[in-house]
Amino acid sequence: MPAITVEASSLTRFSSAVLTSTGVPEADAHLLADSLTTAELWGHSSHGMLRLPWYVARLRSGAMQKVTAPTTVTDTGPLVVLDGNDGIGQVLTNRAVEVGIERARTHGIAGVAVRNSNHFGTAAYFTLKAADAGCLALLSTNASPAMAPWGGRQKSVGNNPWSIAAPAGSYGAVVMDLANTAVARGKIYLAAERGEPVPEGWAADEQGVPTTDAGKAVDGLILPIAGHKGYAMSFMFDVLAGVLTGSSFGTDVAGPYNPDRRSGCGHFLMVVDIAAMQPIEDFAARMETLVSRTKSVPTAPGVPEIFVPGEIEERNRVRATVDGIPLPQKTWNDLSALAADADVPMPAVAVNSDRSTHTRSSRTA
Repeated sequence: MPAITVEASSLTRFSSAVLTSTGVPEADAHLLADSLTTAELWGHSSHGMLRLPWYVARLRSGAMQKVTAPTTVTDTGPLVVLDGNDGIGQVLTNRAVEVGIERARTHGIAGVAVRNSNHFGTAAYFTLKAADAGCLALLSTNASPAMAPWGGRQKSVGNNPWSIAAPAGSYGAVVMDLANTAVARGKIYLAAERGEPVPEGWAADEQGVPTTDAGKAVDGLILPIAGHKGYAMSFMFDVLAGVLTGSSFGTDVAGPYNPDRRSGCGHFLMVVDIAAMQPIEDFAARMETLVSRTKSVPTAPGVPEIFVPGEIEERNRVRATVDGIPLPQKTWNDLSALAADADVPMPAVAVNSDRSTHTRSSRTA
């Protein structure tokens, strides 16, 4: 089925309205909605609207608290530990970034740990906030089990994604955001929603046998990146984001697709104030040199251009802001169900969307 293309700003308003209908404060609802729309704009649908029904189900069940109210556990100045009290992951992580930037300004470097949080969506959404403030940031989180330990066939290790972002002078910012599995779990769910197979090397079934069947992959295992190296990285990020922060870890962490089990996931953020290490102008010039040298490397046959981390996403954002965001039919149907239940208008269909089967109706039937 053809995708339904929607306007980005309308999608944010819709998601925010659905979330506020569940009791989420307006500012928090907008932040969560904006993070989902941004993921769609970047081309990462696996972390976009696909997840809104999951979050709503968790809010309604009480597994995730509607009102996010973190408390401070430890504060040494440069190091802060927050207890998220099962609040919204995006809201807690945004608070961690605010604290991290503030403390890095004072101390040069800051560490912010968050325990008892929830899934925070796309990590780059938050590290880029620090980069925009003239800082370098590293953010890690743990997640529900997705892969087996190397050599095993039962999942007990999360994909435990992480992101690093830094300002890059005239190039804007560079940002890396990746999971330690061959692919983020959301991409498996997205393939299943689209009725598409997944590429070889992404997943295995419940018996540990490699598969391209997205349905079997959802119930099975996601394979680590770079074999045993990806497993080791995931394990150690669980040490950083789970064990060290005082949060849950390993098989005790629940994912956002589980409607009624508290997540218990943890995050660890490190923020460096670049100006404390060297003049920001010098750093910008050095970053511009690194980026330009990297992009000027001769390309391999059939490769038109070299990209630096985050560049493709920024181009996607610019294009999708104008052209609209394509949503799979199943995601559209799920949003329609949310709209009917919350009695809020559906997002506007973009002008260039397929309108043979969908109209610009402002509300679901």
